[in-house]
Amino acid sequence: MSADLLDAVRLRLAESGMEPTPARVAEALRSEGRLLGDAEVLGVVARLRSELVGAGPLERLLAEPDVTDVLVTAPDQVWVDRGSGLERTEVTFPDAAAVRRLAQRLAAIAGRRLDDARPWVDARLPDGTRLHAVLPPVAVGSTCLSLRVVRPRAFSLDDLVAAGTIPPGGERLLRSVLDARLSFVISGGTGSGKTTLLTSLLGLVAPDERIVLAEDSAELRPDHPHVVRLETRPANQEGIGLVTLRDLVRQALRMRPDRLVVGEVRGPEVTDLLAALNTGHEGGCGTLTELTHAF
Repeated sequence: MSADLLDAVRLRLAESGMEPTPARVAEALRSEGRLLGDAEVLGVVARLRSELVGAGPLERLLAEPDVTDVLVTAPDQVWVDRGSGLERTEVTFPDAAAVRRLAQRLAAIAGRRLDDARPWVDARLPDGTRLHAVLPPVAVGSTCLSLRVVRPRAFSLDDLVAAGTIPPGGERLLRSVLDARLSFVISGGTGSGKTTLLTSLLGLVAPDERIVLAEDSAELRPDHPHVVRLETRPANQEGIGLVTLRDLVRQALRMRPDRLVVGEVRGPEVTDLLAALNTGHEGGCGTLTELTHAF
């Protein structure tokens, strides 16, 4: 099917406000003077539904079980990480406008604003996928879109040892740190596995302990019976309602945490976390993104 015909069908459905069911797509095609077989109609339905309620051309990449990140830097530059570094895919967008539309639609699904007045967004989609997008002219040339997939299964320390993430014998040291209720920070670059490791460690915390999580985006999913999750919130269009990570740390201290966890320490909230760890809140922890400066 040509792009022009697909656009015409999309426009007819948008004007009617109807869902792209097979019957409605077939009716729209007939209105355009085209008759297609059942298989072709279902193909159009799948494509339109992906564009309207899914991740468009990125849908199949996000569905692959080994994909952790999907990155778009230009309409013809889509990259994925399957755990062994970035790979360029054959997936493309028709043009830069299509990338922008997808980014704005995903932001709207997450309840966030993404436009010329607010040209970037960092949010969590309903399925847990982490969304980050930057619009031009801040992003030069094309909208940059980053999607990080949160897998439902938490890895055990044994899984991480088997995968080579933790060296043999390293799990004993980590278990000792938890048992001694020592405070610790996991540091590393983006995509290095900080969240995965911290999730695994929190799953080893004693079941009679209360874990309070404070995160910018809820990514930690420990296999533990008593977890309280707190998540930041941006300001609304009137500029009110902002909840920062520092606010969450202060609230978490009042929630009788046995383990206070900050998902991503990167700002003034570190002061509150360190103060808490030095005033009797043992066993606290967090992750810290390691930044490399190039000159």
